[in-house]
Amino acid sequence: MTGPLTGIAPAAGPRRPPLRRAVRGSVREGVARIEAATPPGRDRAVDALRALAILGVVGGHWMVTSLVADSGTVRGASPLTAMPRLAPVSWVFQTLAVFFLVGGLVAAGSWASAQKRGVPYGRWVGGRLARLFRPVAAVLLVWTLAAAAMAAAGVGVPTVRALGKLVWSPLWFLLVFAALTALTPLVARLHPLWPLVAVLHVDLVRLGLDGPRELGWINVIAGWLVPYCLGALVARGGLSGRAGRWALLLGGASAAAGLVLWAGYPASMVGVPGGRMSNLDPPSLAAVAFGLAQCGAALLLLGPLRRALRRPALWAAVALVNLAAMTVFLWHQTAMIIVTATALLCADGPLPGLHTVPDGPGWVVARLLWLPVFALALAGCWAAFRGYEQGGRRTGGGSLVVRGSAPGRKGDTRRA
Repeated sequence: MTGPLTGIAPAAGPRRPPLRRAVRGSVREGVARIEAATPPGRDRAVDALRALAILGVVGGHWMVTSLVADSGTVRGASPLTAMPRLAPVSWVFQTLAVFFLVGGLVAAGSWASAQKRGVPYGRWVGGRLARLFRPVAAVLLVWTLAAAAMAAAGVGVPTVRALGKLVWSPLWFLLVFAALTALTPLVARLHPLWPLVAVLHVDLVRLGLDGPRELGWINVIAGWLVPYCLGALVARGGLSGRAGRWALLLGGASAAAGLVLWAGYPASMVGVPGGRMSNLDPPSLAAVAFGLAQCGAALLLLGPLRRALRRPALWAAVALVNLAAMTVFLWHQTAMIIVTATALLCADGPLPGLHTVPDGPGWVVARLLWLPVFALALAGCWAAFRGYEQGGRRTGGGSLVVRGSAPGRKGDTRRA
């Protein structure tokens, strides 16, 4: 005997998949779309190096930069001032040399392709610089309006200056990168030894012989020209063997260590507030030597990265970072400021790792816990402003370039 409800079928209608299944399906679809859109000959490892370089800079800024709320004002501080033993953090996160290495590799290949296709220099360089500076305009506009609004609301000048410095000071890097990009036809075949010798002599005069400090500004170009020319050399097929790359890694690391231990250069590869000198402002011989070591390590990683990036999911993550690399770089400090200011307005007092003085291990632990929150805020900035960068990629003209490829492999024409 059956109960009264036996045999009654459930109401007909479409069954909605669980949210997790829907998300997984969407992710798989996105990964498949990126994989299908990737040219077969693309050297994915080069894109991975660029992504690692950008993320290294972001992580480094978030770890060695702090905004301290004190007596109604906000000021910048660095944990490296009170905890010099954290200098190895700067060795991991100061990855600008790798970015310039990739920049030289890609630009040299792009210019060679432009020449073959008869693209004039003005069109080539205009296209590349437009794509570089298009997202900068959005940052400058937003922060000009934000600074004006803060001043009108009565926010103190020291606070506005501290926040603006965090956002605008990293833009020096883009100016140098733009200058080297414009000089690519002249420096593409310049051996990196020549700018390295220039850096050596500048430091010898300004530091060893008490020469004019203004000489250090020569290193702003010469120092970053070393990895840039190294990338152009790789694009021409140089340093194709592992021996040369190991020599870069070990020789650069040994030279940097020797300069720190016996020549008086700071151990930190970033500037430290209150320090007697900075390895980065302007670039010193120690920073350039360390950059060569990083470039050697990056070149050694190309093979393993190529094998790893055959996995569509991993490649999709790298591709997404590259599509908005400048957006991530330009807005990462803003993301940290958004979290810091929001928490300051909502909390009863300063929060550890966010508003407190970075003077002990407790601050470091607390700051590590805040990093996912910074990343979430950066994702919001990315969603809001990525169109300024990706819009430049959809335009014609200079966006069609030849990617520098690995030595021994033919370059391929594609969107950069």
